Amino acid sequence: MTRGSTLPAHRLPHLPGRVAIPALPEQSRTSPSPKTLDAFNTAPTDEARHTLLTCLHSLRWSRRLTDHRPYPDLDALLAASDEAAYDLTAGDLAEALAGESLPVLPDDTYEAAHMALDAAHAAYEARFGHVFVICVDGLPQNEVLDHVLAGIRSRLTNDPEEERVVVAEELRRLARGRLAGVFCF
Repeated sequence: MTRGSTLPAHRLPHLPGRVAIPALPEQSRTSPSPKTLDAFNTAPTDEARHTLLTCLHSLRWSRRLTDHRPYPDLDALLAASDEAAYDLTAGDLAEALAGESLPVLPDDTYEAAHMALDAAHAAYEARFGHVFVICVDGLPQNEVLDHVLAGIRSRLTNDPEEERVVVAEELRRLARGRLAGVFCF
Protein backbone atom coordinates (compact mmCIF):
# COMPACT_ATOMS: atom_id res chain seq x y z
CA MET A 1 0.00 0.00 0.00
CA THR A 2 1.48 3.35 -1.01
CA ARG A 3 0.81 6.25 1.31
CA GLY A 4 2.47 9.13 -0.47
CA SER A 5 4.37 11.74 1.47
CA THR A 6 2.10 12.02 4.50
CA LEU A 7 1.05 9.53 7.10
CA PRO A 8 -2.60 8.78 7.67
CA ALA A 9 -4.13 10.06 10.87
CA HIS A 10 -4.76 7.58 13.63
CA ARG A 11 -8.31 7.96 14.72
CA LEU A 12 -9.76 6.83 17.99
CA PRO A 13 -13.46 6.04 18.34
CA HIS A 14 -13.86 8.59 21.14
CA LEU A 15 -11.64 11.17 19.40
CA PRO A 16 -12.99 11.34 15.83
CA GLY A 17 -10.85 13.37 13.50
CA ARG A 18 -7.91 13.70 15.90
CA VAL A 19 -4.50 13.32 14.36
CA ALA A 20 -1.11 12.50 15.70
CA ILE A 21 1.68 15.05 15.28
CA PRO A 22 1.83 18.64 14.11
CA ALA A 23 2.84 20.02 10.76
CA LEU A 24 6.31 21.39 10.34
CA PRO A 25 6.45 25.19 10.56
CA GLU A 26 6.91 25.69 6.83
CA GLN A 27 3.91 23.45 6.21
CA SER A 28 1.68 24.87 8.93
CA ARG A 29 -1.84 25.97 8.33
CA THR A 30 -2.20 29.09 6.29
CA SER A 31 -2.51 32.05 8.62
CA PRO A 32 -5.25 34.53 7.87
CA SER A 33 -4.70 38.24 8.03
CA PRO A 34 -3.68 40.20 10.02
CA LYS A 35 -0.01 39.65 9.19
CA THR A 36 1.59 42.29 11.40
CA LEU A 37 1.40 42.81 15.12
CA ASP A 38 -0.14 46.27 14.64
CA ALA A 39 -2.84 44.79 12.42
CA PHE A 40 -3.42 42.04 14.99
CA ASN A 41 -3.70 44.57 17.82
CA THR A 42 -6.37 46.55 15.97
CA ALA A 43 -8.20 43.71 14.19
CA PRO A 44 -11.78 42.86 15.10
CA THR A 45 -11.91 40.32 17.91
CA ASP A 46 -13.18 37.46 15.73
CA GLU A 47 -10.45 38.02 13.14
CA ALA A 48 -7.74 38.14 15.81
CA ARG A 49 -9.03 34.94 17.42
CA HIS A 50 -9.14 33.22 14.04
CA THR A 51 -5.48 34.13 13.49
CA LEU A 52 -4.58 32.75 16.92
CA LEU A 53 -6.51 29.53 16.38
CA THR A 54 -4.21 28.75 13.44
CA CYS A 55 -1.38 28.67 15.97
CA LEU A 56 -3.09 26.67 18.73
CA HIS A 57 -6.63 25.35 18.52
CA SER A 58 -7.71 26.42 22.00
CA LEU A 59 -10.58 28.86 22.39
CA ARG A 60 -9.53 29.72 25.95
CA TRP A 61 -5.94 30.48 24.89
CA SER A 62 -7.07 32.57 21.90
CA ARG A 63 -9.61 34.51 23.99
CA ARG A 64 -7.02 35.28 26.61
CA LEU A 65 -4.52 36.59 24.08
CA THR A 66 -7.15 38.57 22.22
CA ASP A 67 -8.57 40.08 25.40
CA HIS A 68 -5.15 41.36 26.50
CA ARG A 69 -4.35 43.29 23.33
CA PRO A 70 -2.57 45.50 22.40
CA TYR A 71 0.91 44.00 22.61
CA PRO A 72 3.83 46.42 22.29
CA ASP A 73 6.06 43.86 20.55
CA LEU A 74 6.34 40.20 19.59
CA ASP A 75 8.16 39.31 22.81
CA ALA A 76 5.19 40.56 24.85
CA LEU A 77 2.79 38.49 22.74
CA LEU A 78 4.99 35.39 23.08
CA ALA A 79 5.20 35.86 26.85
CA ALA A 80 1.42 36.20 27.05
CA SER A 81 1.07 33.09 24.88
CA ASP A 82 3.32 31.11 27.22
CA GLU A 83 1.40 32.25 30.27
CA ALA A 84 -1.97 31.43 28.71
CA ALA A 85 -0.69 28.01 27.60
CA TYR A 86 0.44 27.17 31.15
CA ASP A 87 -3.16 27.71 32.32
CA LEU A 88 -4.80 25.27 29.90
CA THR A 89 -7.09 22.72 31.53
CA ALA A 90 -7.31 19.08 30.52
CA GLY A 91 -10.29 20.00 28.34
CA ASP A 92 -8.36 22.86 26.74
CA LEU A 93 -5.49 20.48 26.01
CA ALA A 94 -7.86 17.99 24.38
CA GLU A 95 -9.32 20.79 22.26
CA ALA A 96 -5.84 21.92 21.20
CA LEU A 97 -4.79 18.37 20.39
CA ALA A 98 -7.82 18.00 18.14
CA GLY A 99 -6.44 20.73 15.89
CA GLU A 100 -3.07 19.13 15.24
CA SER A 101 -2.06 17.51 11.96
CA LEU A 102 0.63 15.15 10.74
CA PRO A 103 3.93 16.36 9.32
CA VAL A 104 4.81 15.77 5.72
CA LEU A 105 7.61 13.23 5.56
CA PRO A 106 10.22 13.24 2.81
CA ASP A 107 9.04 11.53 -0.38
CA ASP A 108 11.78 8.93 -0.06
CA THR A 109 10.71 7.78 3.42
CA TYR A 110 10.60 3.99 3.45
CA GLU A 111 7.33 2.15 3.91
CA ALA A 112 8.86 0.43 6.95
CA ALA A 113 9.28 3.83 8.60
CA HIS A 114 5.61 4.62 7.98
CA MET A 115 4.67 1.27 9.52
CA ALA A 116 6.89 1.88 12.56
CA LEU A 117 5.36 5.31 13.09
CA ASP A 118 1.84 3.94 12.64
CA ALA A 119 2.50 1.28 15.30
CA ALA A 120 4.07 3.79 17.68
CA HIS A 121 1.12 6.17 17.31
CA ALA A 122 -1.36 3.39 17.95
CA ALA A 123 0.50 2.29 21.10
CA TYR A 124 0.67 5.87 22.36
CA GLU A 125 -3.02 6.53 21.73
CA ALA A 126 -4.00 3.25 23.37
CA ARG A 127 -1.96 4.13 26.47
CA PHE A 128 -2.95 7.78 26.90
CA GLY A 129 -6.29 8.06 25.09
CA HIS A 130 -5.24 11.04 23.00
CA VAL A 131 -3.05 11.88 20.07
CA PHE A 132 0.71 12.26 20.25
CA VAL A 133 2.05 15.77 19.80
CA ILE A 134 5.64 16.90 19.59
CA CYS A 135 7.30 20.12 18.50
CA VAL A 136 9.76 19.56 15.67
CA ASP A 137 10.57 23.24 15.08
CA GLY A 138 14.10 23.77 13.89
CA LEU A 139 14.77 20.14 13.00
CA PRO A 140 16.03 19.31 9.54
CA GLN A 141 13.38 17.44 7.54
CA ASN A 142 15.51 14.30 7.44
CA GLU A 143 15.62 14.13 11.28
CA VAL A 144 11.90 14.52 11.97
CA LEU A 145 10.97 10.86 11.73
CA ASP A 146 13.75 9.71 14.06
CA HIS A 147 12.93 12.47 16.56
CA VAL A 148 9.24 11.61 16.56
CA LEU A 149 9.84 7.87 16.94
CA ALA A 150 12.32 8.43 19.77
CA GLY A 151 9.86 10.81 21.45
CA ILE A 152 6.98 8.37 21.29
CA ARG A 153 9.10 5.50 22.60
CA SER A 154 10.46 7.48 25.53
CA ARG A 155 7.12 9.05 26.40
CA LEU A 156 5.32 5.70 26.43
CA THR A 157 7.08 5.10 29.76
CA ASN A 158 5.46 8.20 31.32
CA ASP A 159 2.52 7.89 33.64
CA PRO A 160 -0.59 9.78 32.48
CA GLU A 161 0.06 12.85 34.66
CA GLU A 162 3.69 13.11 33.54
CA GLU A 163 2.55 12.85 29.94
CA ARG A 164 -0.10 15.54 30.41
CA VAL A 165 2.64 17.91 31.55
CA VAL A 166 4.82 16.99 28.55
CA VAL A 167 1.90 17.43 26.13
CA ALA A 168 1.11 20.85 27.58
CA GLU A 169 4.74 21.91 27.13
CA GLU A 170 4.86 20.61 23.55
CA LEU A 171 1.67 22.51 22.70
CA ARG A 172 3.10 25.67 24.30
CA ARG A 173 6.25 25.34 22.19
CA LEU A 174 4.20 24.76 19.04
CA ALA A 175 2.04 27.82 19.70
CA ARG A 176 5.10 29.97 20.35
CA GLY A 177 6.78 28.89 17.13
CA ARG A 178 3.63 29.35 15.07
CA LEU A 179 3.00 32.81 16.52
CA ALA A 180 6.54 33.85 15.70
CA GLY A 181 5.99 32.54 12.18
CA VAL A 182 2.77 34.49 11.75
CA PHE A 183 4.24 37.80 12.89
CA CYS A 184 7.84 37.47 11.66
CA PHE A 185 7.44 37.01 7.93
